[in-house]
Amino acid sequence: MNHRVIPERPLPGHAVCLDLRAGGPDDPGAAVRAALDVPQPGGERRFLVVDEAAGLVAHQLLYERLSSYGPAQIVCLAVGTRGERTLRRTLALRPPAAGVLWLLDTPGDAVPGDAVLRPLVEVLSTPEVFDAVLGSLGGVVHGVAVPAVRVLEHDLTDEARARAWRQAVEGLTGPEVPAGAASAEQVPGALALLLDEGVPRSLAGHDWLPRVGRAGAELAACQEALEDAVDGYERVRGAAGLLTGVGRTVDLPGDVERLTRELARFRTTVADAFGAAGGTRLTAEHRGVLRDRGVELPEMPREISRAGIVPALRDHTYEMIGKGLPLRSVAARLSALSARTAPAGSASRLARLDAICGPERLRRLGGRYPFTAGGSRPAAFALTGLLALLAGVWPVLGWFLGPATGLLAAGLAHLMLRRRPNRSPDGRIDGGGATGAAPRLAGGVLGGLAGAGLGQFLALPTWAGAAALTVSVVAVVLLALRDWTRAVDDWWARADPEEAGRILRETHALVVTTAVHDWLFAEVRHHCSAGAGAVARLLRGLAETADGYGGAQVQEWDTWADEPPEPAPKQGPVGGPDTTAAAWSWDDWGDGADDAWSDLDDAPPVRSSAASPYPPPSPAFSEDPAHSVGPAHSFDPSTFADQPSSAYPPSSTYPSSPSRPAPGAAADMPGGLPSGPAPAWLERRYGDGGPALVDTLVGDLVAGTVLILDGCWAGIERDPGGAERVARAAQGQRLTELLDETRLRLERDVAASAPPPYEGLRDLGAFTSLAAFTDRSERPDAARLTGVAPDAVARLLLADDDPGGTVALCGPEHLRLLSHDPLAARQVRFVPEAMRRGAAGDDIWRGTAEDVVWTGAGRHAGILRLVPLRADVVHTVRAEEAGEP
Repeated sequence: MNHRVIPERPLPGHAVCLDLRAGGPDDPGAAVRAALDVPQPGGERRFLVVDEAAGLVAHQLLYERLSSYGPAQIVCLAVGTRGERTLRRTLALRPPAAGVLWLLDTPGDAVPGDAVLRPLVEVLSTPEVFDAVLGSLGGVVHGVAVPAVRVLEHDLTDEARARAWRQAVEGLTGPEVPAGAASAEQVPGALALLLDEGVPRSLAGHDWLPRVGRAGAELAACQEALEDAVDGYERVRGAAGLLTGVGRTVDLPGDVERLTRELARFRTTVADAFGAAGGTRLTAEHRGVLRDRGVELPEMPREISRAGIVPALRDHTYEMIGKGLPLRSVAARLSALSARTAPAGSASRLARLDAICGPERLRRLGGRYPFTAGGSRPAAFALTGLLALLAGVWPVLGWFLGPATGLLAAGLAHLMLRRRPNRSPDGRIDGGGATGAAPRLAGGVLGGLAGAGLGQFLALPTWAGAAALTVSVVAVVLLALRDWTRAVDDWWARADPEEAGRILRETHALVVTTAVHDWLFAEVRHHCSAGAGAVARLLRGLAETADGYGGAQVQEWDTWADEPPEPAPKQGPVGGPDTTAAAWSWDDWGDGADDAWSDLDDAPPVRSSAASPYPPPSPAFSEDPAHSVGPAHSFDPSTFADQPSSAYPPSSTYPSSPSRPAPGAAADMPGGLPSGPAPAWLERRYGDGGPALVDTLVGDLVAGTVLILDGCWAGIERDPGGAERVARAAQGQRLTELLDETRLRLERDVAASAPPPYEGLRDLGAFTSLAAFTDRSERPDAARLTGVAPDAVARLLLADDDPGGTVALCGPEHLRLLSHDPLAARQVRFVPEAMRRGAAGDDIWRGTAEDVVWTGAGRHAGILRLVPLRADVVHTVRAEEAGEP
């Protein structure tokens, strides 16, 4: 089999190609069996067979096998030689299910070579062209015709293809990035509950530490001791605490001591519970241990369950991929999520418990702080002396009232010391203190005597002395009450028993958080962490596979592109090899052609001046060199290259120089990247890649990767670790197949065709952003993929039915074998759908012939003219006896 002519594997939906010509290393029967095993969609069975014209009868059994397993459609490319004058074909190749295209020879070749067959096979394997050609063959005599072809090929340069592929793979995989930190705002709600350490709404009213339990009772005792301490403080701090006997019934130091003791017991119980239970799964035994310590756990909340974790991971992964993040970036975020949700066990909370209620905080809470009142001693001395002086200005009585006022101030200070709040009524606990009684007494005596002397000198009236005494006494009492209140508040603030309330709240919140996330959610967190880690490792493995594959292909293409170009053949008028010596036109085929060739088989053609049986070319078309498309009209592809449509980027038009395949890569280049001079009927136009090429390739690769991942979630749900190990090899192989398929379409039609296997994306509601790549109507047009404008194709198809616009795949010596009926010929015009969709709309296609076949894929557009043969040239062989039909 000649693998340089047929693709190694057809694109989905295309006709299955096989080569039955002699000289190949394979068994023709094996090739037929392999072709029958290729799945074809919708029950359609199309086969494009390349065979030698002389071997059609010998391969009768093979053609019957192709049709034996249900209805099959066959188009046979029968390769003939220059000396053949008749065609013998089997019953299996009759219309309407089969037809034969007889390739007699090409200008300058004795036998049609690979340069002719390879692009012709690619064109005919397109299902739309295949059906149109087979239908047209059914309308000609015997279903056998000689093709006449004119094809324009839009493709990429080798450098552009390698560059686009490298960028597409890089866009899929991305660079290595640090894991970062997982945020609850960036993940679905089911996963956010595992990150924000909040409590589900359904558990908001649950009593985690019931009073009947050990921890609950200790918590209640702490709260009771705190309430007693706060109540005693409120009773002591006012005038009643200083002036009445309330202080004798309040034991503030004892209440604080009891609060500290109960808080230490509660902290010990909580720490014991943290150390006794914890792990990756909450068992009945763990519940019993916690219940013994007073922690009551509810059932799992309805907001979260293990069954919902993997679907949430899937949605989160698809959402990140759908936003355009490459695989490694998604893997980094999933790794961060895995690290954040991994259960560390409740024992890891002991450090936080020590920070909330550690020994240092308990020591500070139970400490003994002195009670100080009256401010600084000099200030107390001066202020008391001033008040005593004011009281002593009463004449005569001032000698007694002045010192008495100082004595009152000293007495109140001594009373504050006796009733200080840091001393138990029984004296068991005493933090000590100082209220400045002595400075007040000294200042009051001295000030009172000085005031009495001043009053005696001034001889103030009685009412003035009484008023001064009243003001002085009231001021002494009020200042004493102020100093008492401030001193009590200052001691309370330094002792800070209310800190125990904050400690209780934080400890209780820590218990609730631990109960929810380390005990209730332990299994769910472990499942989430394992699942996210498995998907992250799987994505990194896929990225490594893609990098290795992409690097190998780019190196292969670069090697191909770096090879020195072969000497270009002498160019003919259509950009192909020089065919001037053998050039001829359909005008040479006149009424006298049959007479001229009746007795001569190999004589050179004689141009007849008689009227041609075919309509002459349109004058408008012929006179305009920009619209000349046939060899006789000097078609120049550069004419169209200079007139690109304004809606498309300017195309890069190259002469039909040979393109160089990588060494040993002929079988890997489906679609036959040209390895030799282009045939006379093929014009090649190469571009450097359009603006949408890389994005389209990335979208195809990402969409396929999503489908690969979609088959892994069930295994990750069952066993995250085991499924990831099993899936890496299998999914790596599937990714390689995806890369093969995408590269195949990049080579065959520059990714203009949508990948059929991605139809499953329509079932992924969270991934609609990539489902557009499965819709041909939304796929970028060929101009935005190749960078080559479709103007030349549109102008070619604007031509009338002109036989001179095509190149016949037969020599002049075979003209007498063709039918002379101008109405017997059939013509198929074909254009890939990707060439007419896009920004330019249908403006450039306005006026195109209505019989144009719009193909779903392909890089070729043009005209395929089927010229029937005379009735006596084709013989149908029914049976053979002794080698005779």
